[in-house]
Amino acid sequence: MPGGRDPPGRGRRLLDTDARLSINFLPSAVYSPQACIRLTLSTAAECSLPADRLIFEFTENEQLDPGHVRGIIDAYRAHGVATALDDFGAGYAGLGLLADIATDLLKIDMALIRGIERDQRRRRIVAALVRLCEDMGTGLIAEGIETESELAILRDLGIRYVQGYLIARPEIGRLPLAKVVRRAA
Repeated sequence: MPGGRDPPGRGRRLLDTDARLSINFLPSAVYSPQACIRLTLSTAAECSLPADRLIFEFTENEQLDPGHVRGIIDAYRAHGVATALDDFGAGYAGLGLLADIATDLLKIDMALIRGIERDQRRRRIVAALVRLCEDMGTGLIAEGIETESELAILRDLGIRYVQGYLIARPEIGRLPLAKVVRRAA
């Protein structure tokens, strides 16, 4: 928008918030981490988005070569860019991969979240992941939050960061208005 302002009723611009921009990608498409990140960093700089507000998420769609992924993580960290293991608990994103690579963030797949308010096994698994991530110094995000009851259980388990339709639906072309969820004192 001209002058950098959104029309009334529209979401705030990414740069006007402390939000981070997540980019999903396939590590097998990264032939050279330094070459592949160059355009992203250049574009971010042109938009005045600091590199430390970027997160590259490894998708669960493919089996990953841990050595190749560690090289990508090291190269991106050197530029101040964070990495995340997306959809943990689904597909190839399991404990073995978590042992092999050290991302900054772990995103719990919605399959582990769905029904957590009435499923003791799911609550125990997520509680264990919270403790594990705390011990490893890895941030944790729960994906696919659709109900207030899911959100309440996750907050009680110590999860601070969530995403899902309850918070905001994805939109193209602008940052959606997100519901800010604050924990009662």
